[in-house]
Amino acid sequence: MQSTVTPTHCPYCALQCGMNLTPAPDGTVEVSERTDFPVNRGALCGKGRTSAAVLASNVRLTSPLVRGEGGTLVPASWDEALERIAAGLGRTRAEHGPDAVGVFGGGGLTNEKAYTLGKFARVVLGTSQIDYNGRFCMSSAAAAGIKAFGLDRGLPFPLEDIPKSGCVILVGSNLAETMPPSLRFFTELKENGGTLIVIDPRRTKTAEQADLHLAPRPGSDLALALGLLHLVIAEGRVDEEYVRERTAGWEDARAAAMAHWPEYVERITGVSVPQLRKTVRLFCEPESAMVLTARGPEQQSKGTDTVGAWINLCLATGRAGRPLSGYGCLTGQGNGQGGREHGQKADQLPGYRKLDDPAARAHVAEVWGVDPDSLPGPGRSAYELLDALGTDIRSLLLMASNPVVSAPRAAHIEERIRSLDFLAVCDVVLSETAALADVVLPVTQWAEETGTTTNLEGRVLLRRRAITPPEGIRSDLEVLHELAARLGVEKGFPTDPEEVFEELRRASAGGAADYSGITYRRLAEENGVFWPCPAAEEAAGDPTGETSAAHPGTPRLFLDRFATPDGRARFVPVSHRAIAEEPDDEYPVLLTTGRVVAQYQSGAQTRRVAELNAAAPGPFVELHPRLAARLGAAEGDPVAVVSRRGRAVAPARITNAIRPDTVFMPFHWPGEGRANTLTNPALDPTSRMPEFKACAVRLEAVER
Repeated sequence: MQSTVTPTHCPYCALQCGMNLTPAPDGTVEVSERTDFPVNRGALCGKGRTSAAVLASNVRLTSPLVRGEGGTLVPASWDEALERIAAGLGRTRAEHGPDAVGVFGGGGLTNEKAYTLGKFARVVLGTSQIDYNGRFCMSSAAAAGIKAFGLDRGLPFPLEDIPKSGCVILVGSNLAETMPPSLRFFTELKENGGTLIVIDPRRTKTAEQADLHLAPRPGSDLALALGLLHLVIAEGRVDEEYVRERTAGWEDARAAAMAHWPEYVERITGVSVPQLRKTVRLFCEPESAMVLTARGPEQQSKGTDTVGAWINLCLATGRAGRPLSGYGCLTGQGNGQGGREHGQKADQLPGYRKLDDPAARAHVAEVWGVDPDSLPGPGRSAYELLDALGTDIRSLLLMASNPVVSAPRAAHIEERIRSLDFLAVCDVVLSETAALADVVLPVTQWAEETGTTTNLEGRVLLRRRAITPPEGIRSDLEVLHELAARLGVEKGFPTDPEEVFEELRRASAGGAADYSGITYRRLAEENGVFWPCPAAEEAAGDPTGETSAAHPGTPRLFLDRFATPDGRARFVPVSHRAIAEEPDDEYPVLLTTGRVVAQYQSGAQTRRVAELNAAAPGPFVELHPRLAARLGAAEGDPVAVVSRRGRAVAPARITNAIRPDTVFMPFHWPGEGRANTLTNPALDPTSRMPEFKACAVRLEAVER
């Protein structure tokens, strides 16, 4: 009998590459190419190809675990585990109030789960203390996009537009390693005669593909963007007609940029004036151009202003809201876009509505069948929430995140987690955070459940269930349903994902991220639908509304107007300022962090895949030969990297591909080589993004 082939999407990054899954007779699952999905056209990276390995029973959790009398985690029944969670959360709420209970989500949760988790926090627990790890990924770009355009969607155009543009500036992204199938869009850009400019302190695999590589000092991206805008003005390259007709606030932004003359910017960034001038020429001469940012400029304590400066460059040159041009953010996590749209963030309700907006509260409360006044107000952002654990927040429900490895100042956050009265974790593997929990629940994975995600283009996608989960595994939706019932809310938490999505459609209707015109049927038939997609009026005889009159979705935003009250984009005046922690005599070197191709995020899943571990078995410290010589370190020697927050040790990787004043560490590993032991939790004042990308460290030789 022939096995069923299920078309679905990868569980990892925000490309959400299409793939086919086929169950094999021996119980394994085969991953194969799916060429009909336009984002990857069948191409898969190593993580995608091996994604089914985590489905194996010897890799994943197969039973609830509870903290036993001896202090170890032991198997338990679902009833016992759920009762313990309900009792732990309920006791904290009764003794200390609802805001003493925290909820922490993840950018890998489907839209249905993210929506339900936000609803659970606010309706069942009554807590304002909910946020998610996506705050650590795209929040600065989101904040800057809302300020400038009135709307945040990672890319306001499909990836397929990139090869047709004249020039792309890629800022702080190593997509050759973080999302390899996307590299072909940039290869095609060059084949079509376009220009690729990569801005990164390291000569990465992506930078090697560039026509021009700029290697600024970490944390100086804001000055770099302002210096480029200064040259645009000085060289008479401003699109005056566009600025006059489609923007507001130019004069203040212009004045701020003119204070950043090229020689001053060269001193701050290390990028020479000739390189700055060449960048402006390559960007301005084609008819169309784009700026795409990623975590490099965003994970800074001034990330919102930094992204805003790159947006200002696009606006001044008429590069936003025009075909094959614009600013975009390369969202990182699989559902980082959808995860922030539907209620996981501390200040948001479904549909990207603001929690402090009375009309938004009234709309969502009506869908939920509750009094708007019963909904709590905005709570703490992700790092602030984690930092409050054990003091203001006494119990925590955590889903699909591993902050013991992924949070900045990770040793401190681990200490805060250990100090909780009660911790419950839902995950597919026993992560480093789950290992500290009082109760761990094993939940279904991507291939074992149906649900939607929203990729970096704003394309809503349908992941389909391909296999039956092992006996004893339940979905996150089932967990929240059971916990709600045990905490006194019998209705409103369905376990069927399509039923949840239908409610999400109603809750998002009229919001910035309007999904009301999207259905599972449309997603299956159309290979995804771009939001916003409002519902069309129902046609006579077709109560589903799925007729030719249905809204087609919005692949390209802002072509006619921006999402501001007057339709104009806003310049936001910004000025350079230093990173939160500049090098000094005690800590003279800059640390920057990032990812490698064979691992993903905190590595909780990818570190359990043999092929990926063989390719990237552990952490390392990348440093320039001059820095290595001063330290007396040879290739492979253990090197200690010390910051004001802690110490990490990993083997040296010596290369000319990094600046002599900078070291790089990937952040996928726990233990002695945990990079986030070192990172600085200094927060952006708007986005509340921590400064992962730049902090002061010193290096020490380690005796073998």
